[in-house]
Amino acid sequence: MELLSTPHSIEINNITCDSFRISWAMDVGDLDRVTHYFIDLNKKENKNSNKFKHRDVPTKLVAKAVALPMTVRGHWFLSPRTEYSVAVQTAIKQSDGEYLVSGWSETVEFCTGDYAKEHLAQLQEKAELIAGRMLRFSVFYRNHTKEYFQHVRMHSGNIMKPYLKDNSGSHGSPTSGMLHGIFFSCNTEFNTGQPPQDSPYGRYRFQIAAQRFFGPNTNLYFADFYCMYTAYHYVILVLAPKGSPGDRFCQERLPQLDISCNKFLTCCVEDGELVYRHAQDVILEIIYTEPVDLSLGVLGEISGHQLMSLSTADAKKDPSCKTCNISVGR
Repeated sequence: MELLSTPHSIEINNITCDSFRISWAMDVGDLDRVTHYFIDLNKKENKNSNKFKHRDVPTKLVAKAVALPMTVRGHWFLSPRTEYSVAVQTAIKQSDGEYLVSGWSETVEFCTGDYAKEHLAQLQEKAELIAGRMLRFSVFYRNHTKEYFQHVRMHSGNIMKPYLKDNSGSHGSPTSGMLHGIFFSCNTEFNTGQPPQDSPYGRYRFQIAAQRFFGPNTNLYFADFYCMYTAYHYVILVLAPKGSPGDRFCQERLPQLDISCNKFLTCCVEDGELVYRHAQDVILEIIYTEPVDLSLGVLGEISGHQLMSLSTADAKKDPSCKTCNISVGR
């Protein structure tokens, strides 16, 4: 039987967090003879790679020949925002069950995408199931070291400036390494109604009245839901003044929440005044997308411990948790 030509001119497009479309060229004489495609997909390993790929999943896909381009989905546990290399081979299945194969094509590299809004909506639904009842609060707060706040005062004109979000949380979060903001907390202790005295981030706490950040002129977005091999679950929300650069970034990428009616963080008018509530059973991480002047709040030292083990800085999500994972790219 005449040998098959080697596939060439591979094109990859329509890339998502867990799928891609692939096409290639082959000699016209092979089009009617080829019965199967072999596709070899490999993750590009590097020191920052997601280490949770299922090792028992083969990298070679054997597929019946179909019209190109073809969509590759579900055959591997593709990770979001991860670099892969791919090569293809065509084959003819013979009467004895063996294959006549072409040479391997050139290798092409591509990177998978972030979670789309529909994936984040699935995460949001999972988070809503465990959010718990809503508790009142009155301040947002940011815990950090004494040195951090000294630097803000001496070198930043008393202004806390937004910085690029790290890679903590879900591997597919579109905010990681993309959104600028400042992390705040708002969780309170059930028995006191006040912020906890312990902190993973430092013994100094800046507190600011909730209405400074959150109100009718603010948009609220759901950004992530994750845990770090513990019973604690974290929800990341973004607060952005309407029309701001942060707001425009979030409108394109994140599900928007109704500020007066959602399961995580609300702002409602009751008896003529704004009332704020947060979910009891998740730890909320609030990203505020604008600079914050220290003169707008109060800075002081807390009395509790610095619990470094609870820090979420560059924290990796537990990919095996059934509570906070969805059935797409991990």
